[in-house]
Amino acid sequence: MLQKQLNRLRRKARVRSQISGSASRPRLSIFRSTSHISAQLIDDQTGKTLWSASDLKKGAKGTKTESAAIVGAEIAKVAKWLKIEEIVFDRGWFSYHGRVKALADAAREGGLKF
Repeated sequence: MLQKQLNRLRRKARVRSQISGSASRPRLSIFRSTSHISAQLIDDQTGKTLWSASDLKKGAKGTKTESAAIVGAEIAKVAKWLKIEEIVFDRGWFSYHGRVKALADAAREGGLKF
């Protein structure tokens, strides 16, 4: 395995060992590719995804950072509809910077508490 991939997997395992979602406080999992970003609300106790959002569904307009903010706002809106106010943030192996930070900030502005 390449060293870069091994470092990413170690970082992901380190983050995931400390967090777990439940029905009342689900895990907000982020995936960022080179072109798009997606987020999921996951209940780890039952192993089910409560909701997912992606900039592919919305037809991305503007920059990638703006698209990430739109996805974060959508997740916050749906979480309010599901009567979820608190979440656990799972950035995976991605650093809390750029698009990941924009998505998290938009979710916070939408009313979610991390």
